[in-house]
Amino acid sequence: MGNPSIELRLWRQFAAVAEDLHFGRAAARLHMTQPPLTQAIAHLETLLGVRLFERTKRSVQMTAAGEALLPLVLDLLARAQALPEQARAADAGELGRLRLAFVSTAGFSLLPEWVRVFRERNPLVQLELLEATGDMQLQAFERHDIDAGVVLHSPGFAPPGLHSRLVAREPLVLAMSEHHPLAARPALALDQVLVHPLVIFPRRILPSLYDAIFGMYHAAAQSPQVAQEAIQMQTIVNLVSAGLGVAWVPDSVRQFQRPGVVYRSVAGKKGRQVPVCETSLVWPEGEAPACVTRFIDCAPVLPR
Repeated sequence: MGNPSIELRLWRQFAAVAEDLHFGRAAARLHMTQPPLTQAIAHLETLLGVRLFERTKRSVQMTAAGEALLPLVLDLLARAQALPEQARAADAGELGRLRLAFVSTAGFSLLPEWVRVFRERNPLVQLELLEATGDMQLQAFERHDIDAGVVLHSPGFAPPGLHSRLVAREPLVLAMSEHHPLAARPALALDQVLVHPLVIFPRRILPSLYDAIFGMYHAAAQSPQVAQEAIQMQTIVNLVSAGLGVAWVPDSVRQFQRPGVVYRSVAGKKGRQVPVCETSLVWPEGEAPACVTRFIDCAPVLPR
C-alpha cells in the first residue's frame, strides 16, 4: 500500500498545535472550534501511523516524532505559501530555466558579457549553456531540447523557420602558422592567399559561409585546395598552427591566442571582397517564452 496523500490543511493544523501546545488556542488561531481540530490531528496521526502529541488533561507535548517533523512541515508550508508569487514570477520570466545553445565563436567575445548582464538582471533564472554548431542547434530545436540559439551565418542567411535577431557582424580574417611565408606581412592582398591549402569547416555545419568562401575563390578563378576539415574553430586554428594550411575565421577568433598562429586582415578587390559573417540569436516561431524575451532584451545592440 502506498503512502497516504495528506492535505496541506492537516499540516497547517499540526503546525498550529505544535507552536501553541494548546488545542484551544490553536483552534482559535485557525478560526475553528476545538473538537474538529482534535479530530483532524487524530486523523493525521492515523494516516502517518505515529503519535505526534502526548495529551493529558493539563498539557500537550510533542513526541520525538512530532518535534522532528515540525521543521520539515514549516518549510513545506512556507514553500506552499510562496507558490503563487513564484507562478507569477515564472510567467513574467523572472523565474525558470533558459536552455541556450551557442556556436564557439560567440564564446570568444560576444557571449560572456551578454550572459553576465542577463544573470545580473535575472538571478532566479537557471541558464543552461550548450556549445553546438548550427546544424546541431537546428536538430535540437526540432527535439525541443533548447529554447534559443546563437548561430553564425553569412549576411541574410539566418536559419529559416526561426525568429532571429542580428547581434554581431564581423569580417573574416586569415589564420596562418607563424612560419608561413606570408606571416611576416602585416596585411595581405586577396590574390596572395588564394593559392595556399585551406583548413575549413564542413559545409553541412555552416553552408552559407562555406559557400561564400568558396564563391570568393571561384570569383578569382581559383579552386580551393582543402587540406583538412574540422568542426570547431579552436580545432581549425590548432591545425593551422601545425602548418596544414591557412583558414578563414571570424575576426573575434583573434582572441583565441594559440601559440604559433598569427591572424592577418586581407584586402579584397572590386567585385572580389572577403566575406563578412553575422551572428544571430534565434528562437522558435510563435510567441517567445518570457525567459527568452528577457534574454533578447539583454542582447548587445548592433552598431549601424
